[in-house]
Amino acid sequence: MVKRLNAADLPPLPGWTVTPEGDAITRRCVFTDFRAAFGFMTQVALLAEKADHHPEWFNVYNRVDIRLTTHDAGGLSQRDVDMAQAIDRLLPVL
Repeated sequence: MVKRLNAADLPPLPGWTVTPEGDAITRRCVFTDFRAAFGFMTQVALLAEKADHHPEWFNVYNRVDIRLTTHDAGGLSQRDVDMAQAIDRLLPVL
């Protein structure tokens, strides 16, 4: 069983928001166009496969909405923090 974290246990994750239920973190990423958004999603998919930790996400044209939670923990875990930080490293500097 993966250890569940409370929202208060999370390190600072700029750009990420804890859901009202406190069981997930979310982020909206906006890109220049669909190609850039899809390319980003492809990079995240490769990270997710390697980590065996997959995001819930939604894409419309240049927007990607990401939700991270750990089902095995029934909420947030260090796996979500690690994935969020890895995703942030993929984002272009705005």
